[in-house]
Amino acid sequence: MELTIILLAVALVVLLAVFFYYCPFFLWISARASGVRLSMLQLVLMRIRQVPASVIVRALIEAHKAGLDDVTRDDLEAHYLAGGNPERVVHALVSASKANIPLGFKMATAIDLAGRDVFQAVQMSVNPKVIETPPVTAVAKDGIQLIAIARVTVRANIRQLVGGAGEDTVLARVGEGIVSSIGSSASHKQVLENPDSISKLVLSKGLDSGTAFEILSIDIADIDIGKNIGAVLQIDQAQADKNIAQAKAEERRAMAIALEQEMKAKAQEARAKVIEAEAELPRAMARAFADGNLGVMDYYRMKNVEADTRMRQSIAEDGVLPADNSSK
Repeated sequence: MELTIILLAVALVVLLAVFFYYCPFFLWISARASGVRLSMLQLVLMRIRQVPASVIVRALIEAHKAGLDDVTRDDLEAHYLAGGNPERVVHALVSASKANIPLGFKMATAIDLAGRDVFQAVQMSVNPKVIETPPVTAVAKDGIQLIAIARVTVRANIRQLVGGAGEDTVLARVGEGIVSSIGSSASHKQVLENPDSISKLVLSKGLDSGTAFEILSIDIADIDIGKNIGAVLQIDQAQADKNIAQAKAEERRAMAIALEQEMKAKAQEARAKVIEAEAELPRAMARAFADGNLGVMDYYRMKNVEADTRMRQSIAEDGVLPADNSSK
């Protein structure tokens, strides 16, 4: 008998657990007490569709209390099944309604499904966000490098959140504008004297076009002087010109050495031909003697001429002229 009672108690507990799981009675009471009209059958069907009834009911209660009567249960269920966050959407709608920001349910769900935090976007519309650029390096026309850091105050553009560019694009465009502004300045001193000129020029370019943000202000937080890029470029150019001149000088030197070697080779060739011709002279004289074209007296006269020529060359090299004996 006792065993039967225990089994009946266990079965009753299991049945009650199953009942309260598929029939969230207390959740239904909470919804009815808050003025949200939901039937128990609808809550049971949510369980069957694997939709968390507590999430949907809490979102409906918040929307009803905020006066957002256009938010329905079917819309919230569809948004959850599509992978969205119904509670975050309702938070955003309530915040937008209190701040008089035009935001419809479809737009809010589209922003949420696009992967952006729609509640944070609404908060940013009410309370703008300040983002800081990394150090931006630019060079003025006088060749001086400047390093600037800017703080950009932005607020979310609700209509551009779907398909609009993010913070990285805004920072890149602001950096590009800073480089262009500094690069168009005649002197770095002008930039240091009036850093607000950079902000005005960059802000006038409409850098927030096509982004999910609206730029409210651009403020130069810090600006420092970097390297003298103009001097560095001139030094590099001078070094390059020097290297080119040295290369050309080496080329001319190599050509002169090659020409000298060529002239020496030709001189050696000429001396070789002279020596070869001198070697043929004794044979030619011998043939002349044999043929009778050269006599003994002719030979001695030629020798005397050679001796006289060598003597004159020796005197000319020593720089001493022979004494004139013709007066004696």
